[in-house]
Amino acid sequence: MLRPEQMSKVSVTGSRGVMGDVIEAMHDLSTVHLTEYDGNWEGFDQGVSTEGAEEAADKLVTVRSLQSQLGVEESDAGPSRIVTDEALDEELEEVRTEANRLDDRREELKNELRRVDERIDGIEPFVELGIDVDLLSGYDSLQVAVGEGDEAAVEEAVVQSPALDEYQIFSGGDVLAVFARPSSSAEADALADVLVSAEFAAIEVPELDADENTAPEAYHKRLQADRQELESEIEAVEADLETLREEWAGFLLAAEEELAIRVGKAEAPLSFATTDNAFVAEGWIPTEEYTEFAGAISDAVGNGAEIEELQRASFGPDGEVVREDVPESVREAGRREPPETDTDETEQTAERQRAVADGGVTADTPVVMRDDDPPTVQNNADVASPFELLVRMIGKPNYTEYDPTVVLFLTFPVMFGFMIGDFAYGLIYTGIGAYVYRNFDSQTFKAFGGIAITAGLFTTAFGILYGEIFGLHLISTYFWEGLVGLKHAPIEKGLSPAGTYWANTWFVVTVLFGVLHLNVGYTLEFLENLQFHGVVEALEESGSWLLMLNGLWLFIFSDLGKATKPDMLFEVFSSGSVSAFELGFTGFPTVVGYVGVGMLAVGLVLLALADPAELVEFHVVLAHALSYLRIGAVLLAKAGMAFAVNLLFFGAYIDGKGEYHFMLQHDAAYVLETKEGATIMFEGLMHGGIALLLVGILVLIVGHLIVLALGVTSSGIQAARLEYFEFFEKFYEGDGVEYEPFGTDRQYTAEE
Repeated sequence: MLRPEQMSKVSVTGSRGVMGDVIEAMHDLSTVHLTEYDGNWEGFDQGVSTEGAEEAADKLVTVRSLQSQLGVEESDAGPSRIVTDEALDEELEEVRTEANRLDDRREELKNELRRVDERIDGIEPFVELGIDVDLLSGYDSLQVAVGEGDEAAVEEAVVQSPALDEYQIFSGGDVLAVFARPSSSAEADALADVLVSAEFAAIEVPELDADENTAPEAYHKRLQADRQELESEIEAVEADLETLREEWAGFLLAAEEELAIRVGKAEAPLSFATTDNAFVAEGWIPTEEYTEFAGAISDAVGNGAEIEELQRASFGPDGEVVREDVPESVREAGRREPPETDTDETEQTAERQRAVADGGVTADTPVVMRDDDPPTVQNNADVASPFELLVRMIGKPNYTEYDPTVVLFLTFPVMFGFMIGDFAYGLIYTGIGAYVYRNFDSQTFKAFGGIAITAGLFTTAFGILYGEIFGLHLISTYFWEGLVGLKHAPIEKGLSPAGTYWANTWFVVTVLFGVLHLNVGYTLEFLENLQFHGVVEALEESGSWLLMLNGLWLFIFSDLGKATKPDMLFEVFSSGSVSAFELGFTGFPTVVGYVGVGMLAVGLVLLALADPAELVEFHVVLAHALSYLRIGAVLLAKAGMAFAVNLLFFGAYIDGKGEYHFMLQHDAAYVLETKEGATIMFEGLMHGGIALLLVGILVLIVGHLIVLALGVTSSGIQAARLEYFEFFEKFYEGDGVEYEPFGTDRQYTAEE
């Protein structure tokens, strides 16, 4: 569970005549992570794609282009089908031709629509102006300018200009049309020069065809009609495309899958080492699947290929992957006895043996084509496997390190649920997770759904312990107090004035949780160093941190120097009114404190022996543990937000014992009359009339939705941060190789 599955390097060597059958068998098994041949064998070349690879690849590009063009999604798939060569030729060409025709027509119409929109934008200023377009140009003795500007400033500039003899200004909305007769000595563009000083933004006068109505309003209406007609045509084309998508989506998904399989099989030899007569294919498979693998290849080609388990990946003394040669007796045990053969089969066997000899690969001397690292196959129980998603966000575990998935499964939902701790919120999170898990085929979404379900269940469980539902203490009142007979819920969040000691409790508890969590991380690092580097290095590199971490916190929770330490460290587990858990603990004896100081000192010495430069980092055993205080802080923040929302709607009062109560049934006047010593915190919107009640309902719904959303962002992010930065940092690198077996699980197609 903490270690990935053991992997074996396997080899299939045979004559070129059976290579296709071997590829088919490997593809059907979908267990071999192929090793790329790097050309290091004399006499062997990299294999080439089989016949038809280029044609299949071209068709695959076409199919994927059509899927994008038509917006085909996985949910559009129908029942699985057999995709024939005829279908890939005729039906694919049919849908391609029609899709391209419709797409070209749609693009043509959109381009025309853009041109019409440009003309509409160009004519709109003249609609406001109300002057026929043909009256704004074509004069010999007049100059005309149309644009936007301040009319008074424009008129002042025109009046003061000696280059203009006469003028007239027309306005419509923000648009001005200036007609002016320049003086005999003026330049050809005198009006434009004058208007520069008036900050006049010129508008180009559109050119209309001779047969077009030059009245701006009529022209604008005609353009709008053209626009509507184009939009209708585009909608019709898009409806045709939608019909085409519905008709052909299932075929396109099936065709893509079939072609991807064909391309994968056709290009598989690119990973092989080949000669004129032989081929060698190598790859990694989980060791436990070797027998099945060997049997499947033997069933497919009989004596046409030699199957070998060449190496089993284990761990060397320095942490590197060691590829142990599999003993001949083990390899022989994995082979099947060849059946009795006739003359033809004997000749085929001889050809296979000659093929093996060509490469210098024999049963007694296994040689690998490349010393690649084995891929990582995470080996987790089904209930924990969704949390592999959180691990892979940092990186895939490498083959030599521990897989922290199970630790995340045991800690992440606990932290999340503890910080939210509400029965109703938990049910909602669980429901969202279940919906995502059931309605999405993507493994990533399924993993997210699984994480949400687990986190939601823990949120629900903590909500029962806190006695809260949407921040209201209904479970506490009717279950823990009414049915069970307790004075309050087993645990509280610490917002009530009478229960503020619970806030101190959670700060202490979360730090202790952090110490435990960090111990797990340092212990995993210690075990890795012990296995790979020996006792001395394990003690220096990891044992030093374990000693410093535990020594420091033994001292902190001891009586040694107790007067200088916060009282809450010794009150949480003691007894009395400020003790949340009455265990009688008031601190470790002084001698334990001295032991802790000694452990801290020994840890520092060991760390100095390993790497003196790391001594400057010794404080992290305190800082990282204190980072877990954020769990308690988020708990109080989320509880405070839910409390504020409920306070605004229901109102609340504090009784004579210092405990607050929401006014779920009665208003402030009733409380003051019937509850001696009660103090009203807020009267509540629900008790203020119909108008305030409606406002209050909106506040209640929106407020709890915000708390619900922030529960995911703040609580989820903080929990993930503690996992990644405090826990993973101790032992995890995450630079493993993804296991990508050669093969495809068919979803949309059936084999012929």
